[in-house]
Amino acid sequence: MVTNDIKKLIKKALIEDIGKGDITTNAIVPQEKLAFAKLIAKDYGILAGVEIAKYSFVLLDKRMTKGNTGSVKWTAKLSDGSTLVPGKIIAEIYGPAKSILTAERTALNFLQKLSGIATESSKFTKKIKPFKTKILDTRKTTPLLRTLEKYAVKVGGGFNHRFGLYDAILIKDNHIKIAGSVREAIRMVKNKYPNKKIEIEVQSFEQLKEALKFDLDRIMLDNMNISDIKKAVKLVRHKSKLEVSGGVHLKNVRNIAKTGVDYISIGCITHSPKSLDISLEFE
Repeated sequence: MVTNDIKKLIKKALIEDIGKGDITTNAIVPQEKLAFAKLIAKDYGILAGVEIAKYSFVLLDKRMTKGNTGSVKWTAKLSDGSTLVPGKIIAEIYGPAKSILTAERTALNFLQKLSGIATESSKFTKKIKPFKTKILDTRKTTPLLRTLEKYAVKVGGGFNHRFGLYDAILIKDNHIKIAGSVREAIRMVKNKYPNKKIEIEVQSFEQLKEALKFDLDRIMLDNMNISDIKKAVKLVRHKSKLEVSGGVHLKNVRNIAKTGVDYISIGCITHSPKSLDISLEFE
C-alpha cells in the first residue's frame, strides 16, 4: 500500500505544512520530551488510510531525528475497513512529542479524507444489495491523490473505473461532437486501437442504437431517468455491459440497480464526501 511514490507524496505533504519548521512546537516542547497519544474516532464510518497516517509520523520523525529510526512507536488498534464509532481507538503512538505534534495534522488530513471516501463508498454499496450491480468511482479525484482515493473506494466496497486517460478507452460526448457521430467516433478508435476494449457514453436512444451496431465492451447511459434506463436494458439485452452515470445519489441508486444495469459510476464518492472526524489526544 505505501509505495515509494506514496512515501514521496507524504513527504511533500509534510513539507507543505511544516516549511522550515514548526515554530510553535519548537518554542514550547523540549527536544527530549516523550509523549503518548491516541488517534480516536469522533464519527461513525469506515476506516481507511491507517498506514498512510502511520508513515506520516514515521517519516517526519526520521527527518527530525536525522535518520534515527524507531523512535516513534506506532500500535494500530484497527485496520482499514474497520467500522468506526465515536470513542473507538484507531492507533496509539509513543515517542518524541515534537514529532507527534508536528506530523499530527498531515496524518489526520489523510486519515479523515480517505475514511470519508470509504464511508461514502460503503453507503452506496450497501444501498444496492443484493443486486449484481457494481458501484464504480470516476476520475473526479483530488489532483495527485488519485491512487489513495481510489484505494479508499475499494476499502468501502466499491470498484475502480479506469485509473486515467491511458488505461482504457471511453468515448464521451465531446469526442462524439468532434468526430461528428457515434459511428465515426467508434470507427476512428477501432482503426487506431483494434485490440482495445471500448466504452462509449450515450445521451439518447438514437445514439444507443447506433452504438449497438458495433461490438462494444460497455455502454454508458448518461443522465437518463429510470424509465429510459429500463428501456435501454431491454434494448441492449446483454449485447454489451451497461453503465449508468450522472444524477446518481443515495435516494435513487437502489432503483437504478433494480433495472439490471451492470455498473453505476458516481463522482461524489471521491469529489465531495464528508471527511470523518478523527482526533489525536495526548494522555
